Amino acid sequence: MNERIRELVKQATTIEEHKWGVSYDNFNKEKFAELIVRECIGCCEQVISDPVPKSVDTWLNGGSQCIDQIKKHFGVEE
Repeated sequence: MNERIRELVKQATTIEEHKWGVSYDNFNKEKFAELIVRECIGCCEQVISDPVPKSVDTWLNGGSQCIDQIKKHFGVEE
């Protein structure tokens, strides 16, 4: 698992302490999904803000560049 995904899992997990000294990890799936979506949006925003040579058609290549950035960010290989 990519280190960034591990970090998102930590952010989406809370530890509940009980008076008997027992603790439970509470993983919030909705929070995890929201964090991933926010990360993906950030990747696309980065692609948009990067300087692009005038010879590149950003309309045609923007989607593939965004996909590549998300894969790179999360360490996803095809």
